[in-house]
Amino acid sequence: MPAPDAFAPTLPVSVIVPCYQTPAETLAMTLASLEGQTYPRSLFEVVLVDDGSDPPVARPESTPLDVRVVRQERRGFGIARARNAGVRAAAHDVLIFLDSDMLVEAGWMAAHARWHHSVSDVLTVGFRSYAAMDGIDAETVRRRAASLRALLAGRPADPIDHRGHLLRTRDLTSRADDPFMAVTGGNFGIGKAFYRAVGGSDESFTRWGMEEVELAYRAYTHGGLLAPVRSACAWHQGRRSDDGDAKRRSLRLQYAKASQLIAHPVLRGDRPGRIFTTPQYVVTVEAGDVPADPIARTVMKLLADRVHDLVVRIALPPGAGGDRLALLRETFDPDPRVCVGPARSALDEFPTASFHVTLPATAVFARDLVFRLRVGLGTAVTAAAALPDGASLSVTRTWAIHRARRTAGRPADFGDARTLSAGALKIATPGASRGARFASAIEPIGYPTRWERLRRRAREVGSGRDAWSFLKWLVWRTRAGRDA
Repeated sequence: MPAPDAFAPTLPVSVIVPCYQTPAETLAMTLASLEGQTYPRSLFEVVLVDDGSDPPVARPESTPLDVRVVRQERRGFGIARARNAGVRAAAHDVLIFLDSDMLVEAGWMAAHARWHHSVSDVLTVGFRSYAAMDGIDAETVRRRAASLRALLAGRPADPIDHRGHLLRTRDLTSRADDPFMAVTGGNFGIGKAFYRAVGGSDESFTRWGMEEVELAYRAYTHGGLLAPVRSACAWHQGRRSDDGDAKRRSLRLQYAKASQLIAHPVLRGDRPGRIFTTPQYVVTVEAGDVPADPIARTVMKLLADRVHDLVVRIALPPGAGGDRLALLRETFDPDPRVCVGPARSALDEFPTASFHVTLPATAVFARDLVFRLRVGLGTAVTAAAALPDGASLSVTRTWAIHRARRTAGRPADFGDARTLSAGALKIATPGASRGARFASAIEPIGYPTRWERLRRRAREVGSGRDAWSFLKWLVWRTRAGRDA
């Protein structure tokens, strides 16, 4: 990464601006702020995507920028569709998304683009504040002598506050596994190839809120880097209180929707009894030539695990069939948490689960194996245990598998790899009686209390710097009176 003052732009940028019923003067002010960018004007275009406005959005005649307008039919809140339409129309490979009612500081585009000149799979997260704009028009923005911050000094403003999240995660560089929660819409950047690789924006989001967090979650689980860029500053035209009640109602519905797609307890909690569209764990049982009955017993024990948010894949060898396949399908096909038969890889079937577990059908283990694997993994990226018969089982973070695939490397190349003992996982050794070893009652399953959730946060601490960040976060939470 070049230092900001040494950065020399060479890559062209497409700025994608979704619009719906945006007043002409509001859009003119947004474009006026883009006219003042330090980024060479010959190296960027602006794509306005009109989400069915009436009257349609028109290209302002006063702007000297390279501006194009793309239109789509209105079908509910369409910002996800608009972003995808803007990407299809974009001429360049570096994409920066901006809301149509935002003003950006002069170095905003360069701050985003500096990362995309060096990293192919980064999602850059800009910062924004809401400010009153009374008495300011496009000419005021265009002819200002200093920064927007100076122009807006003294006006009522509402910054979006991610301080707690950034403190705890040390600006998203710690081992915490929820960096995507810091991403907000209206000011972020991503490469076109990586945007397409993660599937683009989810067009099933047709209400305000959470669509950018869900996109950031997929970028994270695909092994992307999430980078907060403090110098990519933007100002929303108007106070945050405008339309606040409507947005809060929409956000409540969107949280429920996002919990189906974001496989993390921050949205789902840890209580059993639910299944979700995207599982948190994918457990692949490598069937080999093991008969159907032992495979079925292994699967049923996995389904009874303390970790309930999972699916089990029975991976049969190519060409497998006959009575074994028929019996397994008759047993498990009605269960939505079990997949049977030869199929593409687990990563392709479940690309956005949080963890992938692999074990042979010959493994003999006590209940709660997945839970013990997760505890053994800790903050590492992968952990494995050798079985008495020479086989092995493992648990790996999905983001590390994606990154390894993309770079022709191994998950262990991107973080700690741990070796777990068969004893800690309660795996049977040769000669032990299965009934005698594993017939004892399993201790009751407890639900996490506030202090248990706090301890889970503390387990993310892996270094002195992590400890200092955790302490600052804890002080911040205590002063704010928030539940840890």
